[in-house]
Amino acid sequence: MTALWSSLSSTAEPPGAGPGGEASLALPDLSAVTVMGGVSGRLLLGLGLVVCVLGLGFGMLAFVQLRRLPVHASMLEISELIYSTCKAYLVKQGKFLLMLWVFIASVIVVYYRFLIDFPWSKVSIVIGFSLLGMAGSYAVAWFGIRVNTFANSRTAFAALRGTPLQVHRIPLKSGMSIGMVLISLELFMMLVILLFLPREIAGACFIGFAIGESLGAAALRIAGGIFTKIADIGADLMKIAFKIKEDDARNPGVIADCTGDNAGDSVGPSADGFETYGVTGVALITFVLLGVHDPAVQATLLVWMFVVRAVMIIASALSYLVNDAWVRHQYRDAKRMNFETPLSSLVWVTSGICVAATYLTTYLVLGQGKTASLWWVFATIVAVGTLAGAVIPELVKAFTSTGSRHVREIVMSSREGGPSLNILSGLVAGNFSAYWLGTTIVGLMGGAFLLSQLGLDTLMLAPAVFAFGLLAFGFLGMGPVTIAVDSYGPVTDNAQSVYELSMIEEIDDIEAALVADHGFTPQWEHAKTMLEENDGAGNTFKATAKPVLIGTAVVGATTMIFSIIMGLTEGLTTSLQNLSLLHPPFLLGLVMGGAVIFWFTGASIQAVTTGAYRAVEFIRTTIRLDGATRASEADSRRVVEICTQYAQQGMLTMFLGVFFSTLAFAFVEPFFFIGYLISIAVFGLYQAFFMANAGGAWDNAKKIVEIDLHAKGTALHEATIIGDTVGDPYKDTSSVALNPVIKFTTLFGLLAVELSVRLTADGLHTLVLTLAAVFFLASAFFVYRSFYGMRIRSTLSDEAQPVGLGDGGDATSGAAPAASGTDRALVDAKVSDR
Repeated sequence: MTALWSSLSSTAEPPGAGPGGEASLALPDLSAVTVMGGVSGRLLLGLGLVVCVLGLGFGMLAFVQLRRLPVHASMLEISELIYSTCKAYLVKQGKFLLMLWVFIASVIVVYYRFLIDFPWSKVSIVIGFSLLGMAGSYAVAWFGIRVNTFANSRTAFAALRGTPLQVHRIPLKSGMSIGMVLISLELFMMLVILLFLPREIAGACFIGFAIGESLGAAALRIAGGIFTKIADIGADLMKIAFKIKEDDARNPGVIADCTGDNAGDSVGPSADGFETYGVTGVALITFVLLGVHDPAVQATLLVWMFVVRAVMIIASALSYLVNDAWVRHQYRDAKRMNFETPLSSLVWVTSGICVAATYLTTYLVLGQGKTASLWWVFATIVAVGTLAGAVIPELVKAFTSTGSRHVREIVMSSREGGPSLNILSGLVAGNFSAYWLGTTIVGLMGGAFLLSQLGLDTLMLAPAVFAFGLLAFGFLGMGPVTIAVDSYGPVTDNAQSVYELSMIEEIDDIEAALVADHGFTPQWEHAKTMLEENDGAGNTFKATAKPVLIGTAVVGATTMIFSIIMGLTEGLTTSLQNLSLLHPPFLLGLVMGGAVIFWFTGASIQAVTTGAYRAVEFIRTTIRLDGATRASEADSRRVVEICTQYAQQGMLTMFLGVFFSTLAFAFVEPFFFIGYLISIAVFGLYQAFFMANAGGAWDNAKKIVEIDLHAKGTALHEATIIGDTVGDPYKDTSSVALNPVIKFTTLFGLLAVELSVRLTADGLHTLVLTLAAVFFLASAFFVYRSFYGMRIRSTLSDEAQPVGLGDGGDATSGAAPAASGTDRALVDAKVSDR
């Protein structure tokens, strides 16, 4: 096989297909497309660019409005300190990303320049757009932390008025700002490629852009997830060890925790959402060019997809404004509110408006010509995905909301069983959620499959695969709102911390100053209660966004895997028997994928464990509770440095493990690799569901104890804190990182398997197998290093007593707890951890 993609010539002959795979695909002539009323397809896409500019303007306007909101200087000082530490973290991550990009660029150069013999100009396009894609992920991540760190102090200050309306509106406005900018920027970049670059190089642009996005998202999501949970666990354990309150200003881990809320819950999701939106689009473009027979239909479908995306931006903005007007009317004079209610209504309103807009837009674009009788099928598949974007969060809430029976079961079991039964009940919630969410995904994909059987085979090969891709497309239909409710969480979490760290209640004559300067008398206790309740709502909706993204990754990966299968089977005409359990390499690949998923989740938790150990070790020896009002800025920054160090170290090891595993398995045998890709998608789906929702349940069980039961400082509270620290890396490190890992592996795998097939076709099969062995040894080395290079290296003789297991030490002096007799015996025995 001289090239993976040129084999399609026997069936469909997509324009421009040839050596180099996707990079050789050329777009059809979009100017030939006309919709009802004789409007040109290119004109519609040009209007899409206008919508993107308006979407960026919407996001920037919200940004400016947030910046102008009133805030007290004490709170602003804390939020700016958080931003400065976030900025230092992102600068280091940017340099780190460039280093990782070198690995990807080297493979691009070897394959496209030396094996495919692309001219340097075309290779440069792939490389350049990979940098652009990575820069896009990085830029939206930076924008996200800047918006969120404006909003956190403004939310904290608004709570002092004693009314909940602004406490809800500010974090949601910041989330919509991020969502609109993220989606509009992504769509703008893709439309520029479609409209203004030569059709012959569009494939190279898209593949480079998608690889760069995927790399940026994987690195920022993994590192951010490790960082945030090191800081979170380090800060939480101090509450038990020293019997101090939540977000105690004397705890140097609190600032790092706030930084981590942004690094893990803002930077990571922003980059991840940017990549998910882009890679899903690239997957659908690839399918259309490879699987659709008629160039005219190809062009029509491409115009339709991108027009729908532009319309969804308008629909999301309209939904937000409608819902916001209802919320302002409903809660204008309210003293209490359920903060989850307006978030749920926003999701459902957006889903309904997006579904209606999808049908209308699809009818106008596809309701004539060869797609005239099938427009409703395309629209319905997308609509099913959009509705799923509202249904799945409701299912997640059944396992993670503060009103969930599962979460309340965790609290009940903790009353008598302490941390042990707390953890077991959380595992139950996670496992049940994986069953119901998995069943839901199967139902959605089954529905898409049935719809695809209603005539789509007259237009394309493998219509069910395209239907799966459109389902993922529908998941992302209300992208700005999905990102908004996800970004709500880090703002509410930070707002609570900013309030405590500002120590505003202890400022001399603060009440008189607030009356004079802002015209209201602060309601201290009610403000703190509202912030805690809002944080619970943020926890719930952070949890609801995770399954949507991982579901999109898995369903969308199906479309990307199809692209590889098309080439390997010469347009589904040969070697189909190799996609069977009767072909041993395919079966072995299925088994291998599960092994990698379980290694990855263990490795990510190991990085958190070791980093948290070092953070706790530093905090325990530097915290000063006697005579101090707050931790020194230097100590707080040192904790941030510890978190950054272990986040980068863990992420590098895991990334290289994934990188070399992808190369190794692509080189072993192509159908082994197909099985492997299917396996990591399926195993990753269930592992992510289980871990994300177990973690969310543990988190909100702690909130119930703190808010509903007012039981802070009790044994029950300590039990739920311990359960929460177990759930932290589950929900915010391992589970969320599986999404970009699946997409990066699938996308980079396209390139890797092409490289393998090309070398084999050139008579270098022995070299291919040798390289497979070398790459596997390299991956095994990094798998080994992910534990043995990240483990806690101290001997027990270096430690007095594990933090959180003793009596809390001397809370007055801040001294570390003394060693017990049993500990002394262990010290004398010098038992090491080796």
